[in-house]
Amino acid sequence: MSRIGKKLIAIPSGVKVSINAGNVLVEGKTKLSMTMPPLTAAEVKDGHVVVSCEDDGRTSNAMQGLARSLINNMIIGVTAGFKKELTIVGVGYKAAVSGQKLTLNLGFSHPVIYTVPEGVKVTVADGLKMTIEGADKQKVGETAATIRRFRPPEPYKGKGIRYIDEKVILKEGKSAG
Repeated sequence: MSRIGKKLIAIPSGVKVSINAGNVLVEGKTKLSMTMPPLTAAEVKDGHVVVSCEDDGRTSNAMQGLARSLINNMIIGVTAGFKKELTIVGVGYKAAVSGQKLTLNLGFSHPVIYTVPEGVKVTVADGLKMTIEGADKQKVGETAATIRRFRPPEPYKGKGIRYIDEKVILKEGKSAG
């Protein structure tokens, strides 16, 4: 049995979890749903979600742990939500958000315009600090990674978009001589 998969998931007050025909629906501040991975099943018992697998094979154990983690992330998402923070480093680099459009000036000849996916909220402070928030952990992480991909930090001056807690190791430039 999977070590992570056999842990029970406590359902906090204000959250409703319903499971039917391999579909999981979690309701709290928002609604999230997913289809159970293959070889797994889940049920609600005594205020907890129990995830089980069909057999004791390696793949089944992996899928059980995956299903448990996904359901746990859904419950955390509808109660507290997820957040990623990015910062922009570089002279003249800045960001602005209007509605669902994020406009980034990153030293290219044109501004980069990114449409923020549904269910994700992006806020910009000082034109340099971006906060990406949402209930779906995967969407928040993928949005942050996509924005970072427009101009990742370069190794000589460190200019670009980076996570708040990211350490960029700078290389030494050319030496004269």
